[in-house]
Amino acid sequence: MDPVVIPILVAAIVVVFLVAATVRIVPQARRYNIERFGRYRRTLQPGLNFVLPVADRVNTKLDVREQVYSSDPKPVITEDNLVVNIDTVLYYQITDPRAAAYEVADYLQAIDQLTVTTLRNVIGSMDLEGTLTSREEINARLRAVLDDATGKWGIRVNRVEIKAIDPPNTIKEAMEKQMRAERDKRAAILHAEGERQAKILTAEGTKQKDILEAQGTQQAMILRADGESKAVELVFQAVHRNNADAKVLAYKYLETLPHLANSDNNTFWVIPGELTEAVRTVTTAFGDRSTTGQPPGPQREEVSRDDTPSEKGGTPELEEVDSTLALDAVAAADEAAKQAAEAVSDAKAEAEAVGEVRLPGRGRTRDE
Repeated sequence: MDPVVIPILVAAIVVVFLVAATVRIVPQARRYNIERFGRYRRTLQPGLNFVLPVADRVNTKLDVREQVYSSDPKPVITEDNLVVNIDTVLYYQITDPRAAAYEVADYLQAIDQLTVTTLRNVIGSMDLEGTLTSREEINARLRAVLDDATGKWGIRVNRVEIKAIDPPNTIKEAMEKQMRAERDKRAAILHAEGERQAKILTAEGTKQKDILEAQGTQQAMILRADGESKAVELVFQAVHRNNADAKVLAYKYLETLPHLANSDNNTFWVIPGELTEAVRTVTTAFGDRSTTGQPPGPQREEVSRDDTPSEKGGTPELEEVDSTLALDAVAAADEAAKQAAEAVSDAKAEAEAVGEVRLPGRGRTRDE
């Protein structure tokens, strides 16, 4: 090999090495700390950078993007002396690469230990229930302490979240029992409330039903009484308009007596005190004619024949017609009296069979 070529090759290699040692390309979101002869010189920004070969060297390469750090569960004692394991998640970002490299040896470990001590101070003043229900307060207090302490390290804590709070197993079982009891209580209350509403609605429905039935019964009784009153009024007007005498009324009175014993439910009925008066009225409807046993017709005819015409100008033929009408009326009255007597006898027989016929005004039964 030519002795001239060797030095040229060596010089080329040295030049390439010096160029490679001089040029530094920094990626985006990265920061390089440069030391010159062991002393911090500057921080390289993203892009193409030049340094002195051999004199300058890259000490630390830092990522300035927001980082997520999840710590292991740490035991913490609450105010009511219960040990709980708390797992936290930390969001941080390097704002000063020089401070992050030279102010603290291991910023992640420092943040982790500071988080544990702050949690113990914060949760140590709370009971278990307050710890489980006050996560936002714990996060805010923890972030304030970490942000103040890590500021001089060139790190900004953006957010701190409690990922999990794990109480002991015995506490979990007690909490589950308490939760189950609360749910059973709410279920019982809701069931009782439902039954109460159902009973109230049922009572309201029954009340409305009774009211409507009572109103219907009232209206029916009013209408029935109105109809009966109108019927009685019409009968009364008809009786007075036709000028019925006591004989007809007594006869109609006796006609209603057989209907008293027709019902199957009548085991006790009262014979009115006016019965004897009604019978007496019917039987004596035509005076002494029914008691003498002799027909009054011939006598009336004899008198008619012997007597002279009346002062009113009556004739013997008219008197004979009046006598015939009177005989028919007497026969009808006798027949009515017989039917009334038979009805009374039948009624008395049925009453005696029952054994409970009470005569009004005497206070004693028929058997007595």
